[in-house]
Amino acid sequence: MLLAALSIALAASLPLVRGLRLAVFDGYQRLFPLERTTTVVTIVAIDEASIARYGQWPWPRTRVAELVGRIGEYGSASIGFDIFFPEPDRFSPAAIAAELPVVPTELAHSLALLPSNDEVLARSIRGHHVVLGIASGAPDPRFPAPPRAPPIAMPAEGLPDIDSLPGHIGNVPVISAAAESRGLMDAGPESEVVRQVPMVRRVQGALVASLGVETLRVAEDAGLKLEPARGGLINLRLGDHATTIQEDGTAWLRMGPHDPQRFVSALDVMERRVNPELLNGRAVLLGIDGIGVQDYKTTPLGEFVPGVEIHAQVIENLFGGVKLVRPAYASLMEAGALAACGLLLIVLLPRMSALQGTHLAFAMVLLLTGSGLVAFLYFDTLLDPAGPAIGTLAVFASVMVGTLSEAERQRRQLREQAARMAGEVDAARRIQMGLLPDPHAALGHDPRYGIAALLEPARTVGGDFYDFFMVDERRLFFVVADVSGKGLPAALFMAAVKSNLKGAALRGGSVGEILTRAQAQIALENPEQLFVTVFAGLLDLDSGHLEYANAGHEPPFSRLERGVPERFGSSGGPPLCVIEDFVFPTQGRTLAAGEWLCVVTDGATEAMNESGAFFSSERLRASLTWVGKDATPDEVMARVRDDVARFVGQAEIADDITLLVLRWKGGQEAAPSER
Repeated sequence: MLLAALSIALAASLPLVRGLRLAVFDGYQRLFPLERTTTVVTIVAIDEASIARYGQWPWPRTRVAELVGRIGEYGSASIGFDIFFPEPDRFSPAAIAAELPVVPTELAHSLALLPSNDEVLARSIRGHHVVLGIASGAPDPRFPAPPRAPPIAMPAEGLPDIDSLPGHIGNVPVISAAAESRGLMDAGPESEVVRQVPMVRRVQGALVASLGVETLRVAEDAGLKLEPARGGLINLRLGDHATTIQEDGTAWLRMGPHDPQRFVSALDVMERRVNPELLNGRAVLLGIDGIGVQDYKTTPLGEFVPGVEIHAQVIENLFGGVKLVRPAYASLMEAGALAACGLLLIVLLPRMSALQGTHLAFAMVLLLTGSGLVAFLYFDTLLDPAGPAIGTLAVFASVMVGTLSEAERQRRQLREQAARMAGEVDAARRIQMGLLPDPHAALGHDPRYGIAALLEPARTVGGDFYDFFMVDERRLFFVVADVSGKGLPAALFMAAVKSNLKGAALRGGSVGEILTRAQAQIALENPEQLFVTVFAGLLDLDSGHLEYANAGHEPPFSRLERGVPERFGSSGGPPLCVIEDFVFPTQGRTLAAGEWLCVVTDGATEAMNESGAFFSSERLRASLTWVGKDATPDEVMARVRDDVARFVGQAEIADDITLLVLRWKGGQEAAPSER
């Protein structure tokens, strides 16, 4: 049943199958991009330099006419316009006179007698083998008649599967009449990767070639012929050149990388600074390449290229005899390959060992993958090995599960393994807790400060941690951090982060520099792409000056002996390992004698009760407000822990909870007191 369902899905090309298939085809193109071997086409780009020199687009058509004349002077074989002119030029003399009532009547009459800019462009187009661009789509009342296009030879019975569209947008009649031909500018949808491009389409009943095909045809002064081919495909012949396209008139484009050598600036053409060899005898495409007006397309190579470059690659594919097809029977072939591999597995696996069966399945996957690559590289054919390969592995897994006969023994093994894992996890908890310093023993009884800390993992082990140590005789470094995730992965990553932070702190520098240095080292040992929020501080025990940096962590609260809790600002930076090379800023403030800090992880503020409400930062502020003015760090910590526990009640703890309370009692003059 599984084999039948997967085979039918491949044959029917369901959406999920099509998405996977296209990803595979893009992978072929990225692994083996087309090398540019021909210089038959050059793109004259109306780029930023041209717009800066001659003004914003659209230009007056007299300027375009001048550009066409300049291109013609270089002896171009044809000029294809990847732009069109559906409306009369509003910069024409008569149009300007009509727009400016203040123009004297005699001057307006004189302007009206001058030729329009459209007529000037039409005169420039004549004799330069120009192919005008048109766009197919919905009907447009401005262009009710089919576009005029040269005849395309085809069989008497026709080719009924070619795409047919009911309308088009063309060019004003005077310009259209002057051109030698017209071609479709359609280069694929803007929102999708351009894999297939139209080569010919029916537009209002007329068969029209694409801009690239028609520009090459005019340059070659050749005819265009369509004829049926095997596999439901179509042979397209243009003079001495031939290719094979799909039954709907589109072609899978064999894509090469973006190449600036294809482009010439329109400014250089206008000022005659172009190497004549770049235009003489070549098919020239005229398009726009300016910021804000550029028609970008995404290619299978993952590049964003101007739409006019797609037309250039169509010409290069056709001129170089490069083709890429997917026959109508390809989906059936892929379904058949899956059925054959699946049946072999069903028959052979029960007679083989697990290792032999695994080797057989992966040999089939390799064969399918190799067949797809061979078809692409040597037969210019797109076949999808991913669908059959995944289906083969699915059948393999199903058969293996169905033939296992030692389920009870496996269950016993699993129970034993679970017991061992529980012991290992318990040992991991003891090791993790042993990595954390004891606030009552680690730093002795320094009269200048008091400190208390707590870590309660949501699971046996967790990703939160705290640390503190003296970096020299008078400065105390402390840190509270929260690793993304929970359980063993977070605990292992926590140990690495703690070690790197301590090493970075002992090397000196500001707190921001310490976090920046630690992030660079942690990123080298982070294969799972985890991240960690950190609040770190460096307290001068003599002066009370505190340097601190926040990497995406909960801002701490501070409170004077007779004051109210005050929350630090949230400015700082992202968690460590989120933005590479981020430089963390250092902030500072001076604590008053008796002032204490309370640093927590979001396991405290985001602790949820049975109704789904959060403990929140405001409840934490309220809890800290009711702490007595002479409370020790241990008492502050106990108050917060108990309030969170009461709030959560019987609800499951969702995240690790870590608290650190630090109180600065004053400098060397401060009297000793209990911590």
